[in-house]
Amino acid sequence: MSNILVVTESRDGQIKSVSFEALTAATQLADGGSVTALVLGSSNDDVADVAAKYGATKTIVVENDGLDKGSPDVAAAAIAMVAKDTGADLVLGVATLTGKDIVARAAFALETALSQDCTAYRVDGGDIYWTRPVYAGKALLEVKVTGSPIMATVRPKAVKAEENSVSGELQKISPDLPAPKAVVSSTELSKSDRLSVTEADIIVSGGRGMQGPEHWGMLEDLADALGAATGCSRPVSDEGWRPHGEHIGQTGVTVSPDLYIACGISGAIQHIAGMSSSKYIVAINKDPEAPIFKVADYGIVGDVFDVMPAMTEAVKAVKAND
Repeated sequence: MSNILVVTESRDGQIKSVSFEALTAATQLADGGSVTALVLGSSNDDVADVAAKYGATKTIVVENDGLDKGSPDVAAAAIAMVAKDTGADLVLGVATLTGKDIVARAAFALETALSQDCTAYRVDGGDIYWTRPVYAGKALLEVKVTGSPIMATVRPKAVKAEENSVSGELQKISPDLPAPKAVVSSTELSKSDRLSVTEADIIVSGGRGMQGPEHWGMLEDLADALGAATGCSRPVSDEGWRPHGEHIGQTGVTVSPDLYIACGISGAIQHIAGMSSSKYIVAINKDPEAPIFKVADYGIVGDVFDVMPAMTEAVKAVKAND
């Protein structure tokens, strides 16, 4: 693939780490071709150096008031414009809530097809075949995008970010883009110091089996011992026990950590769809017939209030002996 454009995501002018995975995927697929990082909105001066660490020979920053206000339609217009101007063969994004939204809009503008939420890819005879979960994660579908440019989004943590330092250049442009139809009027950041579930290698997640927000401390103790993010099932976020940003599932966030620990989660199909691609799944549930055990690599049948504290102490003991 000779010319790949990677749609990065940024926060406070800095490229988010989840985009390094997409840049790594692009570098692998480019096979000696060029990789360009696209930054939407105002950025820090070092973004080109950061992107170059992961193989981007060029970084294009599109500055526009609509982008700074989080307008998805302006973002899509910017992606489509840069894809055309650079002659991109492949446009690659990150399958976050934002990424899936704006890349899909851009695919519509470019009149091409899009493979969303891919967990793997392979090249055969010059064609790229994308693997993506379907039927709530019960099956894997391999697809080939025949439109031009090829467009896809990669699920967070499906690709391990690897540094591949190159010399990178920076280009800033301020094009005329359509007036925004929708903008973000305000942003309320999470007060948690923990990693986002989309960026974490380990997630400790809780369900209704935790019985209430007052018991969440023991789940956080296990997460702290492991250096993990905390997640939850939809009923937990709907009840207001945990913020919606931690909701993992078909209608929430999709994750692919190295280790996912499900505590008191029965395993409804909607939740399974959001975490079934995790490398290793550990389930703790007192019901031996809970559906979560069907997807778990390791299952512990027991009360979470007994198992979790014991697991936390065991993790601490192992780390103390390192």
